[in-house]
Amino acid sequence: MVELRRHPRVPFDGPVEFVAHGSSERLAGRSKDVSLGGMYVHTPQTLSFGIELVVHIRLPGIKTPLAMPAVVRWTRPGEGMGLQFGLLGARETHAITELSRMAAAGRVPAVSS
Repeated sequence: MVELRRHPRVPFDGPVEFVAHGSSERLAGRSKDVSLGGMYVHTPQTLSFGIELVVHIRLPGIKTPLAMPAVVRWTRPGEGMGLQFGLLGARETHAITELSRMAAAGRVPAVSS
């Protein structure tokens, strides 16, 4: 299979919360991988294709949760969904880049508490 992703994925198992645009309900899931382009979220509460949302996640080296805009690109109902990030700021870009660098060096990152 040919990989068509622009940004390599990094395995990352961590809790996430997400809120659909126009909603105030925070839903929960677990990140299973992340890249500068997006992430896979394991959750029984998938949103529909094309829904815009904000993902709240803690990444290693960052003391406060990040809030990243995203859109649902695919779903597996009851299992999870693939998200594509929108415009990320410098802090978010740096955190994901450092996570990728650490994974490439074989270091398992820890989420700050």
